[in-house]
Amino acid sequence: MIAAEKLESLIARVDEIEYRMTQNPDPETFVRLSRDYAELEPLAAKVRALQKAEAERAEVEAILADDAADAEMRALAEAERETLDATITALAQEVRLGFLPRDAADARDAILEVRAGTGGDEAALFAGDLFRMYQRYAQLKGWKVEVVSASEGEVGGYKEIIAAVSGARVFADLKFESGVHRVQRVPETESGGRIHTSAATVAVLPQAEEVDVQLADADLRIDTFRASGAGGQHVNTTDSAVRITHVPTGIVVAVQDERSQHKNKAKALQLLRARIFDEERARLASERTEARRLQVGSGDRSERIRTYNFPQGRVTDHRIGLTLYKLPEILAGEALGEVIEALQLDHQASLLAEAGL
Repeated sequence: MIAAEKLESLIARVDEIEYRMTQNPDPETFVRLSRDYAELEPLAAKVRALQKAEAERAEVEAILADDAADAEMRALAEAERETLDATITALAQEVRLGFLPRDAADARDAILEVRAGTGGDEAALFAGDLFRMYQRYAQLKGWKVEVVSASEGEVGGYKEIIAAVSGARVFADLKFESGVHRVQRVPETESGGRIHTSAATVAVLPQAEEVDVQLADADLRIDTFRASGAGGQHVNTTDSAVRITHVPTGIVVAVQDERSQHKNKAKALQLLRARIFDEERARLASERTEARRLQVGSGDRSERIRTYNFPQGRVTDHRIGLTLYKLPEILAGEALGEVIEALQLDHQASLLAEAGL
């Protein structure tokens, strides 16, 4: 459990911030204090509730230790102790989690990238299934999904699709989806009824703001070209598609989703910032923890993380050994939250163990 001195220090800090906010500070200081208060006060409230429950439990123990207490009083105290024990356990866990280091990107929107892997046309169809799963999940969460770039497969689905997802704590929910997703099923084109294995790769990047990633004009090589659709058909007859190369890192992005070159350039810059920001986060995380041990799995997008087995109707997440026989509900986005919540809980448990809490 967290040391009492640390809990008292947090409460003292919140009390100090609250006092300073009443002393008519300048606007800039008030904004900073308000931000700190909004971040720390909810945890301080849980600490106070925990301390109150522990004090009440001490009173109950005193009653139970009093030989003069009658039977009815002791029975009430026993029941109260049971209730308080459950409350203390729950609050103590919330407080422990509250003291864990936070991923500053959790509150951000995200860039979602889904690409067909091994498996040809079937992989593209599966990539389409995954993207629709995330679309439906986003709809249930009240998020907005905007396609940035898409390359359709020959028989459906997507060779690659990239979307901007915005809403409350999008990256916190989707960040563990990065990796290789594998599907086992009989393709519609398979006449012999054989099960095929195909794969698609998912990448989830926190969206970056201009203040996060400064893009100097001298570092960018911008090319325009004619957008084309499936089968080589021209979407339009102007050079509206945009390809941007970030010379220092070698990162290249191309967007041709819009008919407007201006809109395609804006989307390409958005995507470029996200990829540069993600590379920098990965570099810093690698420096802090070898092989990024604080993430579920390695965070490597070449790692196979999940299998969707159609004949058995099951989905298995290999990082935490979770198997759910809810494949249709998960692909419909309805039960995807169960998988995500299990991953988040496992991640929290790893962080608690790492911090010795």
